[in-house]
Amino acid sequence: MIMELQQSISIADKLKILTDAAKYDVACTSSGTQRSNDGTGIGSCAQAGICHSFSADGRCISLLKILFTNECIYDCKYCINRRSNDVPRASFTPDEICTLTMEFYRRNYIEGLFLSSGVLKSPDYTMDLIYAALYKLRTTYRFQGYIHVKAIPGTSQELLERLGFLADRMSVNLELPTAEGLRLLAPHKTRERILAPMRLVQNRMEENRQEIQLYRNAQRFVPAGQSTQMIIGATPETDFQIIHVAEALYKKFGLKRVFYSAFVHVNEDASLPARTGEGPPLLREHRLYQADFLLRYYQFQAGELLTEENPNFNIFLDPKCNWALRNLDVFPVEVNTARYELLLRVPGIGYKSAGRIVKARRYGKLDFGDLKKMGVVLKRALYFLTCSGKMMYPVKIEEDYITRNLLNVKERLPEGAGGMTFRQLSLFDDVRFGSAAEGGVI
Repeated sequence: MIMELQQSISIADKLKILTDAAKYDVACTSSGTQRSNDGTGIGSCAQAGICHSFSADGRCISLLKILFTNECIYDCKYCINRRSNDVPRASFTPDEICTLTMEFYRRNYIEGLFLSSGVLKSPDYTMDLIYAALYKLRTTYRFQGYIHVKAIPGTSQELLERLGFLADRMSVNLELPTAEGLRLLAPHKTRERILAPMRLVQNRMEENRQEIQLYRNAQRFVPAGQSTQMIIGATPETDFQIIHVAEALYKKFGLKRVFYSAFVHVNEDASLPARTGEGPPLLREHRLYQADFLLRYYQFQAGELLTEENPNFNIFLDPKCNWALRNLDVFPVEVNTARYELLLRVPGIGYKSAGRIVKARRYGKLDFGDLKKMGVVLKRALYFLTCSGKMMYPVKIEEDYITRNLLNVKERLPEGAGGMTFRQLSLFDDVRFGSAAEGGVI
């Protein structure tokens, strides 16, 4: 039994091993530092297993991010925890998961739990232990905080359903964008085994919504929805292929988020891309997140952003600006009369500022000063907008001219792409971004 195997390892040592093993899961970001309270301020920062994310109301919250075990029966070539790697191994017990969660919560380090796992013995064996931990946490300890659990493909339907009534969010990692990539790098996994639990969660969520309409006190099943994760750069798929896969997942499975994880070279294997010294493809990950926002919030279709002839995103311009430059016949847009759907396509206008424009223009004509107050990023929008038939400055509606001027704005790119900083997007599918954040996406 797992309890017998782990008696010689202290819970602190397990925490160190299993938080480090969880750092490659990009569903949330880690604090990465330890800083105690010196008595002059409020709060503290704990290194082990604390990740920061955002709730639906915009609050920054902290989650305990750990693996239940880094033991694994699979030998995925890209994974640090694969069976053939010689790394320190550890497994928590259900009681230890409860103890850690409650003790971290009582110290005000966390507000919730993010629990993933390797595969110990079998998917059902591992998920049964995770279920025991969550059940005890919810019933014995009465923990009502946020819980996100990673479901293991191959787990029985009955067990997944029981878990879904304990967790707020459930996710099943797609791992790689295509079935061919899985066969190459994760031969123990198949696309069918991965998609089956996604479909189960989707169907059960719909049934649960109907149950809640009939019985208000009905227990909620995965109320925060499901998400998934793809590794980017380990296999040769183009951005065109990846964004089409993401679009299909949103449409067919009703996912809340697709996460993109830049491939990190942690193993040596002939099937993996050769080391180049350039590090993970963070700029590519960044562009995919921007395109993902366009799919989810800006009513774009994947086929509008890329084509088979032009299958990868522009390294210098974000996907929305790139689309606008390829469709200059649509512009300039008159801000006082344009449809909401067209305003969303103007670089510099986010979905929040587009909504503000539509509401405000009912009461009078808008000018560029009004747009600035509403959060419109005029340094981008001025090339594509008119107010009462006039542009902000005399500009040419020419691709080369606008491109040169947009590049002079110097968009903030990931580290390694101009030396700028990079921020991983949030775990949650939240409408929380203000105008400052909109500038990086819109």
